[in-house]
Amino acid sequence: MINHTPRKRLGQHFLHQKKVIKQIVQSFRPQAEDTVVEIGPGLGALTYELLPLVENLHVVELDRELAWLLKKQTRKFPNLHVHNLDALKTDFCSLAERNVRLIGNLPYNISTPLLFHLLAQRQCITDMYLMLQKEVGERLRAKPGSKQYGRLSVMVQQICDLRLIMRVDRGAFKPPPKVDSVVLCLTPYQDPPYPVRNEQAFAKVVRVAFSQRRKTLRNALKSLVEEEQIVQLGIDPKLRAEQLGIEAFIKLSELVA
Repeated sequence: MINHTPRKRLGQHFLHQKKVIKQIVQSFRPQAEDTVVEIGPGLGALTYELLPLVENLHVVELDRELAWLLKKQTRKFPNLHVHNLDALKTDFCSLAERNVRLIGNLPYNISTPLLFHLLAQRQCITDMYLMLQKEVGERLRAKPGSKQYGRLSVMVQQICDLRLIMRVDRGAFKPPPKVDSVVLCLTPYQDPPYPVRNEQAFAKVVRVAFSQRRKTLRNALKSLVEEEQIVQLGIDPKLRAEQLGIEAFIKLSELVA
């Protein structure tokens, strides 16, 4: 294991509990021929478990010192490719033409923008096993009508099937964060149950609708659609965004497009 002092500015909390590490890898079920990409390998807890199981393992690490230490200590593994890169700017599709499998502990301070960055490259991603802050995991899986349901819920659920793998106590990390975590499996749909014709219009409608959660649709979306048009779609304009399912947002986006 690598010896390294966690950097607070990078939000570093290193997974160390062996039981949790093994459960994650067992759930991930890597096959030898898989192209696996680990985001934020840190001290290599997951990395060392994955290395003997796959022919190609790429790790993306922002911390220059950690990337260097990981390279140094894994010289005997020619199947490991260490990339000292910012995951928010990484072209994951360039690591393999297709069937990339992602795994990792997403830094909590950038988890939402990083999720959107990953989903923008979903054409080459088979699945993602991601450790996330418990609150973010709840927002991702939230259903209409709940307090957690929001823009993130709608955008991700339209693209991916989501499955809860496990809950992880904060004590599984060093230093322990102030929150608990979850591991989710996100699998991009080959054929989405709710297909979107115009992704830009869909993203805009969802963003505007949730920008002021307490407003009704007729007020929140007045810059995009008329109240009469909302009624014609069979949607009650007095509803709030958090009460709408994905299909309703798609109808609205098609109108805007």
